[in-house]
Amino acid sequence: MPMKRYTGTKTLAATPMTRGEYNAYRGWTAPEGEPQDVAGYLVEYEDGGKANDSRHAGYISWSPADVFERSYRELPAMSPTLLPHQQRVVVEHADLDDRLKKLQAFLPTDTFATLDADEQERLHAQVAAMCDYSNVLSERIDAFTA
Repeated sequence: MPMKRYTGTKTLAATPMTRGEYNAYRGWTAPEGEPQDVAGYLVEYEDGGKANDSRHAGYISWSPADVFERSYRELPAMSPTLLPHQQRVVVEHADLDDRLKKLQAFLPTDTFATLDADEQERLHAQVAAMCDYSNVLSERIDAFTA
């Protein structure tokens, strides 16, 4: 059966925990032959449906560290006085600056040098637009906290 591809974003809570620590936390016996020292995270989905552990409001599971760290990044600390829409701007700014930093790091590479001149020009224009966008978001955040 052909599978379709999906991508998405979720906000969740997580704490570092090995597979063995997660099994112990849940009160489970570790399956035989399953390594228990694998680094990972206990993950609690804020919108993931019905809680499956009475100590948590959301659905919890365990994720190996490599999978988790490719999919999620820690949100910046937020002032409790920021409204939800303001918090989203702070997150958007952090995400944009991360992507901008990666693009700027790409420009001096050998791979960039192999691109045709028009594509190089478009990438430079993209950097300029992202810088402008980042500056607008910074101004908005400054206004929230003034």
